[in-house]
Amino acid sequence: MTRGLGERLRERVLRADPRWRDVGLTLLVQVATTIPFVVPRDPAAPPATWAAYLVTTLGNLPLVWRRRAPVAAVLGVIVAGTVYRLALDGPGQPLPYAGLICVYSIALLRPARERLAVAAALVVVIAVSVGLNTGTARELLFSLFVFAAAFALGRLQETRLAYTAAVEDRAAQLERANRIEAEQAAARERARIAREMHDILSHAVSIMIVQAEAGPVAVRRAPERAEAAFEAIAETGRDAMAQLRTILGVLRTEEEAPRAPQPGIGGLAALVDRVRASGLAVSYERTGEVRELPAALEATVHRVVQEALTNVVKHAGATSVDVRLEYGVRELAVRVTDDGRGPAGGGSGGGPGGHGLIGIRERAAAHGGTAWTGPGADGRGFTVLVTSPLEVGV
Repeated sequence: MTRGLGERLRERVLRADPRWRDVGLTLLVQVATTIPFVVPRDPAAPPATWAAYLVTTLGNLPLVWRRRAPVAAVLGVIVAGTVYRLALDGPGQPLPYAGLICVYSIALLRPARERLAVAAALVVVIAVSVGLNTGTARELLFSLFVFAAAFALGRLQETRLAYTAAVEDRAAQLERANRIEAEQAAARERARIAREMHDILSHAVSIMIVQAEAGPVAVRRAPERAEAAFEAIAETGRDAMAQLRTILGVLRTEEEAPRAPQPGIGGLAALVDRVRASGLAVSYERTGEVRELPAALEATVHRVVQEALTNVVKHAGATSVDVRLEYGVRELAVRVTDDGRGPAGGGSGGGPGGHGLIGIRERAAAHGGTAWTGPGADGRGFTVLVTSPLEVGV
């Protein structure tokens, strides 16, 4: 409890206006220099007069300005001390408190050239003062030592304050950097969620629209196909809702967040089946040495194929589309090619500035890969090609 009280008192003092701290320090020194005037004295010693006490007080008063004008303060202390020494004969002081504090302040606050000039002048003043007093080497060495110690303490305090300021500045920079990094991470997460929601909703709504438009025709011509179309709409909606719950779970607390995994390559067959149910002929093939991939890369492959198929359904006017996963030694290629209108007719890209193709490029770049879109090999249709590097041995 005592320690806590002391810490609170110290914090309050440090937060106080420096001018009030200097006034408090001056009063403290005044108390110390008053002691020789009030304690019992040897009858043979010089008397403690009011004049001597007044000059002593005037010698302490410059400490009030020791922070704002330390050189002027030390000159005031020297003048008062000289008057006391030459014109009065009162009680002596154990230490020249005011002078030591002024020297400390100069060493702490003033630039190097000014510090050195004052130090050189003080050596002369100390030598003259000792010569007028005892003239002994003992007093001279002691006086030089205590003033040099005050000077050294001032320099050490300046170094400590500079180090503290540097540490605090570094901490502030780290805090700013951490805040910026957190904001950037949040922005990246928002962009990721936006891409995921775009892919999920765009794909689901496109399939549902195609099935819904085909439903009335099927009701008249082939009722069994109408039932299948409505079932496809329901299944697509259920799947979209499940994926949305998974995506939006990141916005909840950890306890509430669902644990469903991200879609992967294993879900491509079901994705192709849903698109095939819309009436589009879809082929799906994997070539090369098929092997397990990182979960993040599998999710990206799924979303790229989903977005490419969604664009085919919405924009291409195609009758067939080919989905190929080509496993190379060092890279994986995802190729989606349709036989639709191609880029000249709007194609499956939805225009060069479409959000879907932008999302595909962003997903590829996130894994150090590339994305290319353009006409098919024979100039017809539209191709989406995404390549991503693989670690050897994955």
